[in-house]
Amino acid sequence: MQGLVHIYTGNGKGKTSAAIGLGVRAYGSGLTVFMAQFLKGIESGEVAALKKLEPEFVLYRNPSLKKFTWEMNALEIEESKIIQEETFDIAKKAIFCGKWNVVILDEIFAAINLDLVKKIEVINIIKNKPEDLELVMTGRNAPEELVNLADYVSEIIQVKHPLNNGIKARKGIEF
Repeated sequence: MQGLVHIYTGNGKGKTSAAIGLGVRAYGSGLTVFMAQFLKGIESGEVAALKKLEPEFVLYRNPSLKKFTWEMNALEIEESKIIQEETFDIAKKAIFCGKWNVVILDEIFAAINLDLVKKIEVINIIKNKPEDLELVMTGRNAPEELVNLADYVSEIIQVKHPLNNGIKARKGIEF
């Protein structure tokens, strides 16, 4: 099977959920899935659910991250750079090791846009990925160069969000 490149981007809720949905569909069809989450360490419902799908669906994340990027100050973002570089190295190994049919790079665009992962390295991965590997990337503000290289691009827009009315993130729904 020819592997393609997917992007879920935009300012709306559901990019990670869409990527996980694709991963679960692949898993249900007998494919192996590796998901690396960038800039996410807060416990969430998907972590517990995906744990049950191991070893055919593996989620890698660094639990030492306890804030969203928009809550981090400049020093915290700089400190997270080492963690993001490590996550990216692990993701690269997953992409090229031959074990996985689908690799998801969740919030990779945030890592790129904060200069924690080099855009040129992601471009090189897209151009050199194994032919049969399905590569899925998520995050706001997908760089134009990556959009141009992708086969699927879905933009999820925010029309309305409860946060605008003071309703905070709820366990099981937003995290």
